[in-house]
Amino acid sequence: MNLQVSENQRFLTYEDGTPFFYLADTAWELLHRLDREETDYYLSDRAEKGFTVIQTVILAELQGMDAPNAEGHLPLHDNDPTRPNEAYFEHVDWAVDRANEMGLWMGLLPTWGDKWNIKGGSGPEIFTPENARVYGEFLGRRYRAADVIWILGGDRALETPRHWSIMREMAAGLREGDGGAGLITYHPGGDQSFVKDLPKEPWLDFTMIQSSHVYLDEALANYRRIAGLYDNEPTKPCMDGEPCYEDIPVMTPEWKQYHNFWFDDYHARRAAYWSLFSGAFGHTYGAHPVWQMWTPAHEGHTRVRRPWYEGIELPGSTQMGYVRQLMESRPFLTRIPDQGLISKQVDYVTGHIVATRDEAGTYAFIYTANGEPIELDLGAMGGERYLATWYDPRTGKSRAKVEFDRHHPPIFYPPQGGPDWVLIVDDVGAGYPRP
Repeated sequence: MNLQVSENQRFLTYEDGTPFFYLADTAWELLHRLDREETDYYLSDRAEKGFTVIQTVILAELQGMDAPNAEGHLPLHDNDPTRPNEAYFEHVDWAVDRANEMGLWMGLLPTWGDKWNIKGGSGPEIFTPENARVYGEFLGRRYRAADVIWILGGDRALETPRHWSIMREMAAGLREGDGGAGLITYHPGGDQSFVKDLPKEPWLDFTMIQSSHVYLDEALANYRRIAGLYDNEPTKPCMDGEPCYEDIPVMTPEWKQYHNFWFDDYHARRAAYWSLFSGAFGHTYGAHPVWQMWTPAHEGHTRVRRPWYEGIELPGSTQMGYVRQLMESRPFLTRIPDQGLISKQVDYVTGHIVATRDEAGTYAFIYTANGEPIELDLGAMGGERYLATWYDPRTGKSRAKVEFDRHHPPIFYPPQGGPDWVLIVDDVGAGYPRP
């Protein structure tokens, strides 16, 4: 069953209207570096942990044009996008089919961005508007019946008219090939200066940002970028498609200096709750060893410090399942961001408190990133009696239920064991189960 944009243009659903929660793992080098046994092991782990999408790349970033895949094949003949290597794509076919069998959608990037805008990549630049359309049609036709979401871009900015033309033609080719069966989005670079123009593109079904991996908390405040896209015109679903990877070293915005610590599961959780509660319809997680499928047999990228088969056990990946568990526990398609629920906001970025609720006011979720107490204004909520529950994003367990009157909410102090917590506020009459 295909996916579509919801009637209110905020979420994704199946064709029958059932909500689809986009929870992706980042596996850029999956199709390039893993053999079938390894791929099966990885996909099984991610399906078991509750992911719904795997984001990966057909023409890979790390020597994708001159280093064969694990089956010994290069993707193209003579680096020509109009001459795909059937043996390489038979492996892609197998991986897509195997993921679909496990209930996972494949978020497929036709190419990494250095193949059309080299920047700091290895390239080579092989795409023109003409061959991009041919390549797009080939992919669309080949995966027309598969559970696939198309992700153009590949960590690059659209900097010239030629870049825009290449992406437009590739999107047109995909549409021709699959008859519009697959949704299309765009994975940008960390520089968001051009993102506001993307929703105007008729081929773009939903919008991604990349909040990236830099040191400054200001740059990691993805709730600001999501809030801006949420209010942008035309209305399209939006999400953070590449936040800070768990276990990646923290860097300056210029990527010229490493700092002596690494992002961990807390930072991964914070990015997820900040963006979702600010209006994102889904979220992408990433682990630094996993996106590059690193082993000691490969050259490490950006101070990677453990192999991928250990990296899949990092705690943030399990905690993303608890994010999904919470988001699917309440009405999904009527959820809106509402900072008006917070009567007192902290004045620094890392402690930002963010709130979301359903339109009818039957529930609200409030995330306190640093364990700051929460003071509520429930004037927009419809009920009279509410039940507050603390949800532990590390364990997916709830505790400390308090019933109160809407007009006189207490100050809510998070339990010990933080720093971050989610406060669930339910209309007593709604009868929602605890997550």
